Amino acid sequence: MIKTHTARLIAVLALLGVAAFPLYWMFVTSLTPSEQLFSPSPRMLPTLSQIATYADAFTQTSLRLWLVNSLIVAVGTTVLSIGLAVLPAYALSRLDFRGKLLLGFALFMTQMLPEAMLVVPLYDIFTQLSLLNTLLGLILANTAFTVPVVTWILKGAIDGVPSEIEEAARIDGCSRLGIVLAVVLPLIAPTLAAAAVIAFFHGWNEYVFAQTFISDDTLRTASVGLASFVGELSTPVHTVMAVGIVYTLPAVVFYLFVQRYVVAGMTSGGVKG
Repeated sequence: MIKTHTARLIAVLALLGVAAFPLYWMFVTSLTPSEQLFSPSPRMLPTLSQIATYADAFTQTSLRLWLVNSLIVAVGTTVLSIGLAVLPAYALSRLDFRGKLLLGFALFMTQMLPEAMLVVPLYDIFTQLSLLNTLLGLILANTAFTVPVVTWILKGAIDGVPSEIEEAARIDGCSRLGIVLAVVLPLIAPTLAAAAVIAFFHGWNEYVFAQTFISDDTLRTASVGLASFVGELSTPVHTVMAVGIVYTLPAVVFYLFVQRYVVAGMTSGGVKG
């Protein structure tokens, strides 16, 4: 038994090491002087004397503004996606109406089209609606891709909610909308958190729309700003790695924050009394 437990622990630590090593290597590279980046013997430990690279990333670039723009887009995409997906998910799960299967299939089919195919038509639409060079335009474009995914995720969770709970709420005089908001949503809170993570990460990492629809430097997102460091003649590798590390932190913090609610929701139903 002890040997089995030790073997599992070693396997878990090995997997964690493989997953964390790219981030560690980014950190080491960000603190490595430029003249030592391509030396025959790579440095395996960070040079803490180069920690000023991170301060320079904020003072010599628009990183702070890029992060704020990305945060606005990611939070807006998350909130709008969840808000627009709740009622369709409930309708697909609980209601019987003509065209229900067709609607569900149509939502699924929207994921078959890559973003690159929709850039030109969306660009034309956004031009007519004056949504180019606006963060609202990015939020709407990203939401169009995340709503179908979030809808199907929430539908699966609502399918698992016993209908007797809704019937009891209806007997007590609760309206259909009240049942969705006050009864169903609290019961599927862990799934809501998981869907929020998916929508947030999509809005945070999206590049194609942000590069195409935004030409104002003050409205750049961090994904586009990070790519702007890559030049034809030279690329400040250590600066790119430093910005990349900073770029990952907000998404990681958001995931760790939401994970608490996912775990709490999964375990709360296992205790009676």
